[in-house]
Amino acid sequence: MNKKWFGVLLIVLLIGIAGFNLYNDRKEVTEIDSTGIAVSDDQTGIALGDRAPDFKLQTMDGEEVNLSDYKGKKVFLNFWATWCPPCKAEMPHMQAFYEEQPEDVEILAVNLEESTEKAADFAKQYELTFPILMDADGTVAETYEVYTIPTTYVLNEDGTVHQKIVGPMDEPMMQELIK
Repeated sequence: MNKKWFGVLLIVLLIGIAGFNLYNDRKEVTEIDSTGIAVSDDQTGIALGDRAPDFKLQTMDGEEVNLSDYKGKKVFLNFWATWCPPCKAEMPHMQAFYEEQPEDVEILAVNLEESTEKAADFAKQYELTFPILMDADGTVAETYEVYTIPTTYVLNEDGTVHQKIVGPMDEPMMQELIK
């Protein structure tokens, strides 16, 4: 009887240690605050709750933009291309949302591997005024594992992934996503 309970206790202890280690592997201590409590840094990644990977891209005007520049705002990080019919369908909805958006929300439309001229012509045709970023070599799309377009990541104010949408969005859907 004692050996049986010892075995059960040992298994429970090992499961507890494994769970503790898995939890701690996900958190990285970055500093100790004034109260002596360790402040952890959430894992960087593209899963829900992860801190979205930062990147630097240029706008169509050549201005460099970092994703981290938008910390404090909700962000719709949209990946698209001019040749994509669902992307064309969602752009008027995104523009309408952008025109009525709250101050603490931003749209960043990442054009995938097309020329600045092609993206600029598209933006002019659709009268787009939100920032369009150029992912000329597809590196950012690869980091975010974008295999289907349009794909949109909705990021919280702290830069964590709130939602991933594969396929086109419309304005009511965008309104719901920021609640």
